[in-house]
Amino acid sequence: MLILKTIAHETVWGGERLLPYSDRSAGKIGHLYSLCCEEGMETTIRNGPCQGQAFGTWFLEHREQFGLGCYEEFPLVIALVEACDNLSIQVHPDDRISGEEEGAPYGKNESWFFLDAPEKGTIYNGCLAKDCQEVKRRLEAGELMSVVDELPVDAGDYVYVEAGIMHALTAGAFLYEIEENSPWTYRLYDYDRVDGNGNKRELHVDKALKALKPWLKSKAVRMGEECREERRYLLRKLENMSEYVNESLTLECVTLLEGSYEAEGQTVTVGTTVVLMPGEKIEGRLVLAMVARPK
Repeated sequence: MLILKTIAHETVWGGERLLPYSDRSAGKIGHLYSLCCEEGMETTIRNGPCQGQAFGTWFLEHREQFGLGCYEEFPLVIALVEACDNLSIQVHPDDRISGEEEGAPYGKNESWFFLDAPEKGTIYNGCLAKDCQEVKRRLEAGELMSVVDELPVDAGDYVYVEAGIMHALTAGAFLYEIEENSPWTYRLYDYDRVDGNGNKRELHVDKALKALKPWLKSKAVRMGEECREERRYLLRKLENMSEYVNESLTLECVTLLEGSYEAEGQTVTVGTTVVLMPGEKIEGRLVLAMVARPK
């Protein structure tokens, strides 16, 4: 097994809830990445002979033996997310738009498993406008929020956000997030916020409008024990288990969401991801965890 080191990512909308599980003593942590291969944000291995090596490098050296040779990089990104403020209204590109705009082969779909619901009980998801031209007109008139739809969510809900959906997390949300490994996020609107230096964050209006699919909206479903199968990954919830065995033929990523346990001389705490090879098992108590497996 590979136990990965978490990476704290400060954001303008983050909070302090994830600080105890990071190497920071202060700051507004929006993402606690437990598996990421993005340049400058690469998670490293904490245990064994590969200790200190970037997981992305290890993956490229071993991907063929796990049936993942088709991937030029590990296809998933995993994080815990705390939103103390609303995130920007945004859109992710699909494969076609990603190719046209970024010269990259893949766009981004993502999933959220809510550990705590947002304060108002809804997130922003979906579009009330009939087409992108209406969205542009409302944006130019300062009325974009009038065409942003909302989706009720509660703790224990699962939401799949397909590329092209207008969306944003809202204040109070705390969740497990799994993304397809693509860095593209197009901000359409950011409430005219400024950073610590008084600067507004960059928007990507033209790209966002090109990527937007106004007819799409997510659904919120209760996350039970059944496996959720998405385009590039399978996802399961583990609850109150004394051990878990990877019975697949490929890598499985187990992310702890509650409690802690000891493995290979390391303390595994909330937000940590352990990568299991086929046949490997975790014997520590899993009060609540998520298992992600690339397809």
